[in-house]
Amino acid sequence: MEKFAFIVHPITARDFSRKFPFAKNWSDGFVEKVIKYIPPFKVSSVTGIYSSMSQAEGWFVGCPLTSNQMVSMPEEVVIKKIIKAGKVAEKLGAKIVGLGAFTSVVGDAGVTIAKNLNIPVTTGNSYTVATALEGTLEAAKIMELDLNRANVLVLGATGSIGAACAQVLARKVRYLTLSARNEAKLEKLASQIMKSSGLAVRVTANTKAALKSADIVIAVTSAVDSIIEPEDLKPGAIVCDVARPRNVSRRVSEIRNDVLVIEGGVVEVPGDVNFGINFGFPDRTAYACMAETMILALEQRYENFTLGRELTVKQVETIEQLARKHGFKLAGFRSFEKAIEPEAILRIKSNAQARSGSQTAVGN
Repeated sequence: MEKFAFIVHPITARDFSRKFPFAKNWSDGFVEKVIKYIPPFKVSSVTGIYSSMSQAEGWFVGCPLTSNQMVSMPEEVVIKKIIKAGKVAEKLGAKIVGLGAFTSVVGDAGVTIAKNLNIPVTTGNSYTVATALEGTLEAAKIMELDLNRANVLVLGATGSIGAACAQVLARKVRYLTLSARNEAKLEKLASQIMKSSGLAVRVTANTKAALKSADIVIAVTSAVDSIIEPEDLKPGAIVCDVARPRNVSRRVSEIRNDVLVIEGGVVEVPGDVNFGINFGFPDRTAYACMAETMILALEQRYENFTLGRELTVKQVETIEQLARKHGFKLAGFRSFEKAIEPEAILRIKSNAQARSGSQTAVGN
């Protein structure tokens, strides 16, 4: 039996209150004040993962810091706490540990954490990229978007996930725009893509302007608050929100019935899986970053797989192949914790066509 662990943390203070009802009346500030003193702990056991070749079980380990704390507290303090969570994983018997949500972003993206543990570490970003793009391209087919004509935008393009998405997309689309705050890094990435694929990509630090003309958006920024609002998107746009916390405001789903927002990186896990915790998904489904750790365990590939700020296309292709080998697959489309049925996507497409038609008529 192969063994793994995956480190999770409350995205917001309210997430902690949902797990521990005694804190439901506490203010967010008080919750954050308390939990920073709580040591990492085992959240649940994960059982029943098996492919035709192997079986695995593991644990979710809690690192009690919110996303806000991860980015606002001193970096060395946060990293030290994540390392302690990794030590809990070691004691439980894990042979590899995955870093979830902001634990994979802090500092050097897992490199220092791996150096301070006796088991290998992965961020799960390679499989996150693979599944996000697979889902986005499938959605584009359903929405009848021609990849040769579509304007594709990657938000947060200079991060490890964003850069990898951009490099893969450069082989598949003709019009690609990269957006991030650091224009120097954007120019460097654009130059790399030109050399590797021959595609001349556009770069901009003006996110709002780029969104206005985008047909497909891959959102992977590390922003703590949502950055995509209903008024930012054109009719018929597809947004794959890979970020946690989300980059897309919930208001988009409430107000815009002519755009398709999908969650990036949600997959079906093979076997009769029991996660021991409810994180809002149907049975047997999990985030791709979690799944990457499971896949590496099933493959007995106990090595530091996805670490640091550099993520290669080769890593994405490798984990994609291993996922298929062990029976992991995309778990349909989801948006804001709910499944999107095919009929709903067709309604969105119809609404988008109607709105685009009315705008054209007004323009004439």
